[in-house]
Amino acid sequence: MHSNSEKDDESKAKGGGGSGLPRHADLDKRLCITVTEAAAMLGLSRNFAYDLVKQKQLPVIKFGKRLLIPRVALEKMLAKDTENQ
Repeated sequence: MHSNSEKDDESKAKGGGGSGLPRHADLDKRLCITVTEAAAMLGLSRNFAYDLVKQKQLPVIKFGKRLLIPRVALEKMLAKDTENQ
């Protein structure tokens, strides 16, 4: 039988926030990523990524207060910028 602290430790190890799902599971399969995740993938600071969102240089969809970047839009933007150079 598990104690509450053992269950909490297992949840943390899985990365879940109580939902039973790993927090960042299958990142490559998700349709959208957070601004922080995009920043990490692009090698940018989190603050700079949010500045780019404000300047409309990163594609973003707003769900309430949450900002998400569609993976396809980001990939198209990067491909377009690469072709133009």
